[in-house]
Amino acid sequence: MAQQVPVEPQAIAGEVEDAGLHEVANDVAYQRLAIVNVVYLGTPDAGDRGWVLIDAGVIGSAASIEAAARERFGANSRPSAIVMTHGHFDHVGALEDLASRWSVPIYAHELELPYLDGRSSYPPADPSVGGGLMSTMSRFYPRGPIDVGRWLHALPSDGTIPGLRDWQWIATPGHSPGHVSLWRESDRALIAGDAVITTAQESAYAVLTQKPELHGPPMYFTPDWESARRSAERLDQLEPELLITGHGPAMHGEAMRSALHTLARDFNQVAVPTQGRYVDKPAGVGQHPAGSFPSSHSG
Repeated sequence: MAQQVPVEPQAIAGEVEDAGLHEVANDVAYQRLAIVNVVYLGTPDAGDRGWVLIDAGVIGSAASIEAAARERFGANSRPSAIVMTHGHFDHVGALEDLASRWSVPIYAHELELPYLDGRSSYPPADPSVGGGLMSTMSRFYPRGPIDVGRWLHALPSDGTIPGLRDWQWIATPGHSPGHVSLWRESDRALIAGDAVITTAQESAYAVLTQKPELHGPPMYFTPDWESARRSAERLDQLEPELLITGHGPAMHGEAMRSALHTLARDFNQVAVPTQGRYVDKPAGVGQHPAGSFPSSHSG
């Protein structure tokens, strides 16, 4: 099974700036924090409550996120909201710290709320898929739940996003039940979370080198492959000009779109493991209440 769709290096979007930010549009920047990206939406010097944060990185990321926010938006600049593509450990690491410091609302899809308000843990990882160190170690990754219920809200059902007038959210389940992507029609900008990614997240070497490739969601934490396939197809149909994902470099242009077409068309051959815990039977939503498995292990 092929596990990636190669993309020309010229497709990489943005340059590294101060505080590790990559600006890919006037009001869109992202920051790589260890193994994952967070996204900042808002124009430079937007000021307090003038911008929105997408996802919250790994544990220990709060200081880096705050430093990037100061650099881009100004001193003491808090976001108007934090929007979560989903609640896996590498996207919620600094979430509670930041929400507490900033007193900011958190928004997520209603199906993702149980993993963010203390009710449910995610299904166990599948360390047998992907063949890399990140996959092998996935049995030890935290599965939650975390509890940020004090600040937590469901995204509006009409697809709008509080604080982001020009953006809409799109349901892209598979990697998690309530996974969402963000879309702006005016410039065809897509924030895909982990619905598709641009590096081989199963491999520690690939995570380090960030070779540009189009991938399906991280194999070890994807419990519903049929939904993941449909989500990739939906994103492909948007024909994005700019693609920012949860892992790997942002990409733009025709080379990126061509690779996304290939990924969506050949998803079962490119992205889905030949065998694994969830290949033939997806995990059920809501079947893993808090405490039913150890919070820091998946076995």
